[in-house]
Amino acid sequence: MLDLSTIAVVFGLIFLVELPDKTFIATLVMATRFRPLLVWIGVAAAFFVQTLVAVAIGGVLTKLPKTPIEVFATLMFLVGGILLLRGAGQADAEEAETEEEFAAKASRQAKGWHVVTMCFGILFLAEWGDLSQILTASLVLKYHDPVSVFLGAFLALATVSGLGAVLGRALLTRMRLSTLRRVGGVVCLLLAALSVLQLTGVIGG
Repeated sequence: MLDLSTIAVVFGLIFLVELPDKTFIATLVMATRFRPLLVWIGVAAAFFVQTLVAVAIGGVLTKLPKTPIEVFATLMFLVGGILLLRGAGQADAEEAETEEEFAAKASRQAKGWHVVTMCFGILFLAEWGDLSQILTASLVLKYHDPVSVFLGAFLALATVSGLGAVLGRALLTRMRLSTLRRVGGVVCLLLAALSVLQLTGVIGG
């Protein structure tokens, strides 16, 4: 049975982590060169597969002894928070560099479903081993609810890519990627702290 609270928590965390990520910029760039709907379909399909892989890995790891796995998941939240906070200062400066990188990758001519497959390939490779994928697997370990985690994570990723395809440039004029990374980092650290409290029995798991 789906747990709406788990879906909401996963959606919020993955959304905050992914919005200031290079994926948002990549989708924005490709949407300026090709039909935004086709770009979004390709990117969302890549996210669908990546999320399935992350959830499957998390599901396999849940078969291992409970305490070591919970400690591992807590460490992943802690590391994710630290990485986001450490990279926040360079986020705005990296924006232009990321735009150039993906503009070059999307420079060839394509139409119709060729756009979908090209965007799928670019984003699938870019997201492999990404922080959002690692955190998705860790959330499966935390909540032991692969279906709810999958839905929350995929909906968040699909929403971020949709925003990038349709409103990307407008959003970038109103928000700073560095601020978004800091918010995402703080949320990861809070989740790590909550996990520590649950592991130590201070609060219920």
